[in-house]
Amino acid sequence: MLKHFAPLVPLALVTLLFGCAAHSPVSEPQDHPQVAAQSADLIKPSASSVFGEEPMATEDDLEAFSSSKPYQLPVLADSILERGMALIGTRYRFGGTSEKSGFDCSGFIGYLFREEAGMNLPRSTREMINVDAPKVARNKLKPGDLLFFSTNGRGRVSHAGIYLGDNQFIHSSSRRSGGVRIDNLQDRYWSKTFIEAKRALAMAPTMISRN
Repeated sequence: MLKHFAPLVPLALVTLLFGCAAHSPVSEPQDHPQVAAQSADLIKPSASSVFGEEPMATEDDLEAFSSSKPYQLPVLADSILERGMALIGTRYRFGGTSEKSGFDCSGFIGYLFREEAGMNLPRSTREMINVDAPKVARNKLKPGDLLFFSTNGRGRVSHAGIYLGDNQFIHSSSRRSGGVRIDNLQDRYWSKTFIEAKRALAMAPTMISRN
């Protein structure tokens, strides 16, 4: 369903040098003072979940999470990603959570999931990686899955994006790299800093209100 996203952006190698927190001090939303300001209403962080420790979800697990939903997850992913694509080029702003102000990485994800899926995700990447959602193996990724990266050299999550398909993902990268953009998960920088992925859409509410 999302094949039309796949070939959108050929990427230049030079952009890898400026893509995330490792190269820009403004790209670590988990350190923002509003980190705990918004808790997840529909997805609760698991107290015992620390990245890298929970097992990968099996196909049966993923089916169990989503089988009760009255809609198909790919349709919901389409809605989120189409809205995200329309925001390409929106400026990066540390702590930003809206199209008008600009976005940091977690602010961008939170905005899309709130507006298009009725989900209130945790505000920071550090909390977002611990949402009680299925952890997905890298070779099982589907559009709409959340991707988490450790870009600051400290071994902890510091950046996040949303998987588009065909190894591409959309994210609010940094000021120097142009804000909201598409990058390739197979590029050396992103492949090296990738931590894990979660299928947060499997936890979407059954009733979604639209404005």
